[in-house]
Amino acid sequence: MSMGGKKIPGRNDPCHCGSGKKYKQCCLHRDEEAQQQGATVMDELNESLEGENFGSLDEMQSLIDRKMESINTRAVDAFHGLNPEQMHKILHFPFTSTSMVTFADPLAGEPSAPIISLFSMLAEAIGEKGLKSTAKGNLPRNTCRQIAQDYLGEEGYEKQIHFGKINSEADWYLLHVTRLVAELSGLIRKYKGRFILSRDCRKILADNGTAGIYPRLFRGYIEKFNWGYWDGYPENHFYQGSFLFTLYLLYLYGSQELPNSFYEDAFIEAFPMILDDFEETDYSTPDESVRRCYTLRALEGFSSLFGLINLIANEPEKIIGRSYTITTTPLFNEVVRFKIATQGSGVVH
Repeated sequence: MSMGGKKIPGRNDPCHCGSGKKYKQCCLHRDEEAQQQGATVMDELNESLEGENFGSLDEMQSLIDRKMESINTRAVDAFHGLNPEQMHKILHFPFTSTSMVTFADPLAGEPSAPIISLFSMLAEAIGEKGLKSTAKGNLPRNTCRQIAQDYLGEEGYEKQIHFGKINSEADWYLLHVTRLVAELSGLIRKYKGRFILSRDCRKILADNGTAGIYPRLFRGYIEKFNWGYWDGYPENHFYQGSFLFTLYLLYLYGSQELPNSFYEDAFIEAFPMILDDFEETDYSTPDESVRRCYTLRALEGFSSLFGLINLIANEPEKIIGRSYTITTTPLFNEVVRFKIATQGSGVVH
């Protein structure tokens, strides 16, 4: 099979975009979406051409061009006011479509976000002399425990260790992810068996403090960290690749108190092909798995970790499959600025 003159790789082959990831973990769903849209467009074009008599090829091409422009700039209900052209940019060029959206770098002030609090504690523990790593290349146990106690407080720490003591970095996922993302973002590195702050990190901290660190971690988490790391769901890159659509939904609706199911519904409606990547199991349907995975990766793991949303658990005692009430935080509008006129609303946000 070919796509635009190029052979489509197998699901387990390297992705054609050059990311180094498997095709199924990277651009597979984007390509499937493009194919579905292309088939719909062709049907609409053929319908427009039926019964027309053209005096020349130029006349026919002119009609096709007008029709294509109309299709590409027409809002799609499932895209919540976006047209296909805008959605293409959101999925493929999230950081370079500056006519639609911009990201602050540095931020206007010191941000309040879990990942920033944890990074600041980690940077302080590393200090000027560095911090000796374990034989496996992780943070030392006592450092992990101290950061956990400082971050969670006495009551929170007791709840955390109720499920198992923190004997290693891997026993507390939040810190583990922060350390990995900081390394992937070039802010910390290992040198002669010790964790040290990179030159870039020291300069950013000196110039802008955590207001400069936040955008670096933000890009690193989106572009280099694997969102599916350890969560047990299929390795599907599309949740990560569509991060800007999640932010767009939060931009539209985040001022209202809405359940996480609202955002799950919107995600599935916009990208129904995601259901094909999840199999029926004895304990979950594909729809249920897609929803849980979306909330886990896009809302808990990304938006909440970066302080973009308030995530209020409706059933705090529940561990798996929690339902939440979601609103955006003041930080959201400092981090991302949309410049999109949503069709039908009559306003530019």
